Amino acid sequence: MFSWLGTDDRRKKDPEVFQTVSEGLKKLYKTKLLPLEEHYKFHEFHSPALEEADFDNKPMVLLVGQYSTGKTSFIRYLLEQDFPGMRIGPEPTTDSFIAVMHGTMEGLIPGNALVVDPKKPFRKLNAFGNAFLNRFVCAQLPNPVLESISVIDTPGILSGEKQRISRGYDFAAVLEWFAERVDRIILLFDAHKLDISDEFSEVIKALKNHEDKIRVVLNKADQIETQQLMRVYGALMWSLGKIVNTPEVIRVYIGSFWSHPLLIPDNRKLFEAEEKDLFKDIQSLPRNAALRKLNDLIKRARLAKVHAYIISSLKKDMPSVFGKDNKKKELINSLGEIYSRIEKEHQISPGDFPNLKKMQEQLQAHDLNKFHPLKMKLLDTVDDMLAHDIAQLMVLVRQEETQHPNQVVKGGAFEGTMNGPFGHGYGEGAGEGIDEVEWVVARDKPMYDEIFYTLSPVNGKVTGANAKKEMVKSKLPNTVLGKIWKLADIDNDGMLDDEEFALANHLIKVKLEGHELPSELPAHLVPPSKRKVPE
Repeated sequence: MFSWLGTDDRRKKDPEVFQTVSEGLKKLYKTKLLPLEEHYKFHEFHSPALEEADFDNKPMVLLVGQYSTGKTSFIRYLLEQDFPGMRIGPEPTTDSFIAVMHGTMEGLIPGNALVVDPKKPFRKLNAFGNAFLNRFVCAQLPNPVLESISVIDTPGILSGEKQRISRGYDFAAVLEWFAERVDRIILLFDAHKLDISDEFSEVIKALKNHEDKIRVVLNKADQIETQQLMRVYGALMWSLGKIVNTPEVIRVYIGSFWSHPLLIPDNRKLFEAEEKDLFKDIQSLPRNAALRKLNDLIKRARLAKVHAYIISSLKKDMPSVFGKDNKKKELINSLGEIYSRIEKEHQISPGDFPNLKKMQEQLQAHDLNKFHPLKMKLLDTVDDMLAHDIAQLMVLVRQEETQHPNQVVKGGAFEGTMNGPFGHGYGEGAGEGIDEVEWVVARDKPMYDEIFYTLSPVNGKVTGANAKKEMVKSKLPNTVLGKIWKLADIDNDGMLDDEEFALANHLIKVKLEGHELPSELPAHLVPPSKRKVPE
């Protein structure tokens, strides 16, 4: 439900009212941003118009990498089942874009049928022609993982000029189209083949402005020794630093993402920790999907505004009668100066401008006289949307997140380690001794007792001041020691008996070994004398 309230001035102060984030995004795009895009031919230069399916679709994960880096195996590992059209091998096997999505029946939908389905977010891929559509399929299957996310498998990137030409479609442009619409981009590298080919470099550059979505996976890391792995990791970071022009370091996950035994198991704990972090990142996508779509709409609106300034500026400088061709060449050649002028006039960040070289190439095919002059009403509408309506949607995003706190990806590999002894960190740190009948702290209690009795206990307890003198010897910060005290002082009397003192020392040892402290004391760590006897 929307309220258009009174005059323009009043409407600017009162943002529109939305029932859901998805509904709000659709309405804002159609009524406020789309008119600006159409007026200044935005879709011919940048990205096709968004459709309802773009706002309604599940979060998507795009996998990109050179051939034989394990992209298809990675999907197979997540789903824990084969999917239609899947081919795995050391040679370049996947020669198509495969959208792996949820469906009640297992099967393949060819690209030409896929781009006419209004329920799928792929209709605008029609612009890339038959050469691409013949290499695009949708694999549908019933799988719990796919109930929350969809995964896009891509052809392996090859090296050399010949392979790039022979595709018959603009590979980098297709990936850029997907990058604008997906929630996560995973770049896969093989620990044995770190060379970044010309086409891969071009692809990574095409993902510019989407660095926040990119995660890097160094796959097949179990096939090399620890020392080599350190060198490979350093070489990968150096290579990425030359291509990805951001001051921030891209997050790299190291592991072996398939269901085969580890060839060199020395780094098993590292791989488990990295897998846990990556899975946590992927599992959060459904919860953050609305925020991502909102963020992408803001990015699109900023680009559309800049585009409008560029197009109207070119129109303004074109002569109405004579010398049009010469002026067109002059304007295109001096586009960099036009960028600088617009940047200063409208206080726009240089990062908001489209790629200069690409824009110059695209302008060659257009008649600049057919462009429209600046229409401030359209720009004011978009500014109003960014200033007021987006803020209203942000509140709604948080409300929806609160109402659905458990929106995470479930099933497949995500379930395999959640429960039981193979969960990450099970039986380690504060979880040590969870399955044992005896109190795990009792192993070292004689050693802790010796220290306890040197602290002058009164009535079997040491004061907080005396316990502090011993605990600070661990050199842990006071904030950590304070948390340990709260966990160990079970009866909250401000003193520690011998069992509580032993427990405090056990928790200090857990922290010093690099593990996290629990927020509440696990049942197996409660001293035997403090355990409640069931009635």
